[in-house]
Amino acid sequence: MRYGVSYILIIAAVLVLLNTYPLLVSEDMVFRSKGTTMSASVSVMVSSLSGLDRLTEENVAAAMAAAEESGLSRILVTDNAGKVLYDTRETSSAIGDYVLYAELVQALTGMDAFSCIYENGAFRSRASSPVLYQNQIIGAVYAYEYDRTQAALLEGMQGNLLRLSAVVGAVVLGLSIIMSASLTKKIGALLTAIRQVREGAYSHRAYITGRDEIAQIGQEFNNLTDRLQTTENARRRFVSDASHELKTPLAAIRLLSDSILQTDNMDMPTTREFVSDIGDEAERLTRITEDLLRLTRLDSGILDVPVPVELLPVLEQVLRMMSLVAQEKEIELTYRAEEGCTVLGTKDEIYQVFYNLIDNAVKYSSAGGTVLVSLQSEGDEVVFTVEDNGAGIPEEDLPRIFERFYRVDKARSRAAGGTGLGLSIVSDTVKRRHGTVQAANRPQGGAVFTVRWPRERGERP
Repeated sequence: MRYGVSYILIIAAVLVLLNTYPLLVSEDMVFRSKGTTMSASVSVMVSSLSGLDRLTEENVAAAMAAAEESGLSRILVTDNAGKVLYDTRETSSAIGDYVLYAELVQALTGMDAFSCIYENGAFRSRASSPVLYQNQIIGAVYAYEYDRTQAALLEGMQGNLLRLSAVVGAVVLGLSIIMSASLTKKIGALLTAIRQVREGAYSHRAYITGRDEIAQIGQEFNNLTDRLQTTENARRRFVSDASHELKTPLAAIRLLSDSILQTDNMDMPTTREFVSDIGDEAERLTRITEDLLRLTRLDSGILDVPVPVELLPVLEQVLRMMSLVAQEKEIELTYRAEEGCTVLGTKDEIYQVFYNLIDNAVKYSSAGGTVLVSLQSEGDEVVFTVEDNGAGIPEEDLPRIFERFYRVDKARSRAAGGTGLGLSIVSDTVKRRHGTVQAANRPQGGAVFTVRWPRERGERP
């Protein structure tokens, strides 16, 4: 409404200006034209009287008869006392009377005078000049014109402008109503969509047609709502999966503890076995909790200040730890690495990425398998790969391998002690440092994980 009223007021101001300024300019042009023509006519009559030493009714009438027809409505000639000696008006002639018109009085004082007014549909013009003989004022000439012809032209122009303004005003009003209705409808639809989404209806969309800015805002709102719905679905799935993952070890702990409490005279080896299982489940709960806290920290955007990190020492530290696990499972763990592979990050982040990927490869490889780790520079990137010759990853599971709590083989993963969060931590950590991570199957069998970081060539403060 405010925009519509403002728009109408601006157009109304333009129309008012259109109906006043041209008329004022036209009136001023007529006034100037009248002043020029009447002054010229009066000057001609004054010239015809300037040869007389004194003015009388007879010689003025004779001189004025010789003057050209001026087309004026009335002409008066007076002596220096203001007595009328000549009057062109046939009825109610003022000859012999004294007149004190303002313009005539001004002429008798020695100055030319002119005035023109527009009223009642006519231009009323008056002009007067003194008659001199040997620099003495012996009388004055007064002329009056009543012109309805030019006034009619001015009124016609005014009428045309009024009609044009009425048409323009009607069109503007109609367009304003249509535009305001369209604008209000679009904004109303957008507000309704915002209120729906605010109440939690993330599937609601704003349907706004057109290509204007409001339609673009509606499209951006829909994109934002899509993002919110995706995030909300992921959050709900994450909460559900986390609850399920936490519930499983808790149920095992409760079952084992109840078995100990409800069994009389349980032998010590069985008791120790149950307590050991409770410890394993508690350790599993600890790992899940730590991974959840780490993911929460990544989601919140809280990152340590990155520094240049040389990757080879971190990799060797992880391999020393994992070599013992690989030996127990009879898995050959080998690596090849280059020096000078430096990236921006923190040592703990790099350690977590290396550990999760190598641990994942060793954990899900069969006895007698091989795991090959590679670290090298390729142009402006540092590339880290972990390859195994195990069963690989089903093609339908590859797009979701980095989702939280997603497992290809849930039973095997839990039996191996996995939380389903390791690859998610790797993906989020690498992406936060502007890197990429990919999973693929090897042509000769097994899986390969590839991480790429931007290479850091120099020290930074």
